[in-house]
Amino acid sequence: MEIITLVFLLTSSVIILTPGQDMILVMSRSISQGQKAGIMTALGVSVGLLGHTLLAAMGLGALLLASERLFDLVKWIGAGYLIYIGYQLLRSQDHTMSMKDLPKISYKKMFLQGAMSNISNPKVAIFYFSYLPQFVIPSQGNETIQLLTLGIAFAMLTFAIKAPIGYISGLLSYWIKARPSVLKYIHRTSGVILIGLGLKLALEKRG
Repeated sequence: MEIITLVFLLTSSVIILTPGQDMILVMSRSISQGQKAGIMTALGVSVGLLGHTLLAAMGLGALLLASERLFDLVKWIGAGYLIYIGYQLLRSQDHTMSMKDLPKISYKKMFLQGAMSNISNPKVAIFYFSYLPQFVIPSQGNETIQLLTLGIAFAMLTFAIKAPIGYISGLLSYWIKARPSVLKYIHRTSGVILIGLGLKLALEKRG
């Protein structure tokens, strides 16, 4: 396995595990309606990521191919955003998870809710715009295809991680809530990783 692929899988896993809107939705749905509900919501979230993948691959791929100046603009915007959210995680004092008491709905609606929660979140779009280009290698062919492949891989990895969490979310959520230091560690680790990725992106050459 190439080093860049291993770095992508490791950093993506940490980012996916960082508690956020989608993670809380998956865990809350599982607590409200059972383990299958958490899995269906996780599937919806992952499908929502495919929507962001298409947008990133079409729009960002064209930008990357357009010119050196546009590549640099995308690079600096992405680097700044990653460093910003990393800094926010490092300085965060909120080390609790606010679980929601959700009303009962059908599995189809759970899936759609998970997808819409993700695809309507502008922060996810900006994240894709910032994160995926770091793993594009200009010398290895079409950059749009590479972005599409990376986005699909991230969506599949998201389901592979979030579905089991949905399955055992009752145990996991209450365990984390009872141990604020665990969430604090997750925030700090994720913050350092994102700042590191931002600095890496800022120093990146087009090649």
